Amino acid sequence: MVQSARPRRVGMIVPSSNTCLEPMSYRILGGRDDVTVHSARIPVTRIALDSGSDRQFDVEGMRAAAELLATADVDVIAWNGTSGSWLGLDHDREIAAEITAATGVPATTSTLAYFDAFAEFGTASIGLVTPYTPDVNLQVIARYADAGIRVSGHRALGLTDNESFARVAPEDLVPGSLELAAQSPDALVYLCTNLYGAPVAAEVEERTGVPVLDSVAVTLWRCLQVAGAPLLEPRWGKLLA
Repeated sequence: MVQSARPRRVGMIVPSSNTCLEPMSYRILGGRDDVTVHSARIPVTRIALDSGSDRQFDVEGMRAAAELLATADVDVIAWNGTSGSWLGLDHDREIAAEITAATGVPATTSTLAYFDAFAEFGTASIGLVTPYTPDVNLQVIARYADAGIRVSGHRALGLTDNESFARVAPEDLVPGSLELAAQSPDALVYLCTNLYGAPVAAEVEERTGVPVLDSVAVTLWRCLQVAGAPLLEPRWGKLLA
């Protein structure tokens, strides 16, 4: 009996309190039968600029979760969180390197995926929308500036409880997005994998002409690139199609 080729398998390390990225990833995939998504969770409940919050993103927990995912013979492993955006790209590069060293599986993170997208699409400036507190946004802005990306304007919803981020209605992101788009950035960024930005990406792009990069969509886009099964649906952000 000849076995058919198996689907590409995407392994995702998920913040424990995240309720958005798994259902949203499958929604973006739109019923494709050539890709499956497999998750392992690590404890993440709060986003702030302090040592207690930072410890949630230590490489040891990422490595342990990745080793479990690797037993499912996944084709790529992603830390599906945006903590590298305020902790710095080197933090996420270390995570990706440790995962691959421990498992032999190619690895990325949401923040690294963003910077891959910025490089591929020639993005130099962004408008930033997050559910975080303003001080977290300012740290992101500084880290991005160090990496060559200018933030032309930003909006912070002022939340710290990670579970609460997914309860923000997608339509509530639109007014701030329109204001930021008026500053003519190269792209708008919805930064947080527990924020439902992807459902309004097409609407905001149509109304403003500014491309939208949502964290869940961008992470999945990069994972599918690595796994060899590209994302082809423009409704989740025209740059990714």
